Amino acid sequence: MNSLAFYNPRFTSDLFDVIDRNFANLMPSENERHTFTPRVDIRETPNAYILDMDLPGFTEKDVELSLKDKVLSISSKKEEKKEEKQEGEWLIRERKICSFSRKFTLPQDIDAEKVTAEFKNGVLTVDIPRRPEPESKQISIKVN
Repeated sequence: MNSLAFYNPRFTSDLFDVIDRNFANLMPSENERHTFTPRVDIRETPNAYILDMDLPGFTEKDVELSLKDKVLSISSKKEEKKEEKQEGEWLIRERKICSFSRKFTLPQDIDAEKVTAEFKNGVLTVDIPRRPEPESKQISIKVN
């Protein structure tokens, strides 16, 4: 049985790795860059695995995807642009620049050469095609 799972290098189970979350950065100081964990939905079809990730406020230029050794990495290191002198002083500023990194262990039946990604309306969709499972082969027995 194949499965798609969150990646955690401390565990090697292909069935389901522990969620890779960075708890140390949940409460960054005012001067630190804000990190978050984008929400993900993953579907399995007969021909592919489909990953949808909500990335509001990001564009395709802000996101980096890589696939190596059956681990899909999705990350962003969006840098805050230095603003010219603004009139007034910030009273509330919740829309800070965010960065993230998510990794997923992919099953053995993927076709890594045909993985595609599309970014539309703040949602990243990654289509991970599956290779067809080989059919069993009948082996004849020879008699000497």
